[in-house]
Amino acid sequence: MREETEEIAVPGGPFLLRPWTAGDVEALLEAHADPLMRWQAPQPVDTAEEALQWIRRRAGQREEDAAYSFAVVERADPRAVLGDITVSAVDRRHSTGWVSYWTTKSARGRGAATAACRAVCRWAFDELGLFRLELGHRVDNIASCRVATAAGFAVEGRERQRLLYSGVRYDVERHARLATDEEA
Repeated sequence: MREETEEIAVPGGPFLLRPWTAGDVEALLEAHADPLMRWQAPQPVDTAEEALQWIRRRAGQREEDAAYSFAVVERADPRAVLGDITVSAVDRRHSTGWVSYWTTKSARGRGAATAACRAVCRWAFDELGLFRLELGHRVDNIASCRVATAAGFAVEGRERQRLLYSGVRYDVERHARLATDEEA
């Protein structure tokens, strides 16, 4: 298990990754008020209590060595939350994990997701000892695909009609990155 106060510096950029804290409730509520986030989020985060529960779940997953979530923040102002980067589904037997990310509406297009993805991958390989990281995105989510490929994830295939949003099924493109892959 990693220390709760662990921060990850993102090389060459104005970003920092840090564990979520109770002080992030307002930022989390603001992020989840975005219609795109509401549409994709597995659970609504509409109240301060729901935001605290969301943060507590991430802390519990970290304690269980199941998942590691980080707030993506401005290095100059670590309270300015730009998004989330998570390594979940940590499987110690196979040394694998699943990477997911989101950014706030105001942070999109600034490179925060790509920089955070690169940094969390290096951290997961070096600190968690993982060998393979996977991720997936809807095939119509071009921005997420750009993040994945820019962060060094190779396309591995398509899962047909894997996700269901608002009664519509979406194909998912799968990507993976190995500890032995060249840095992106």
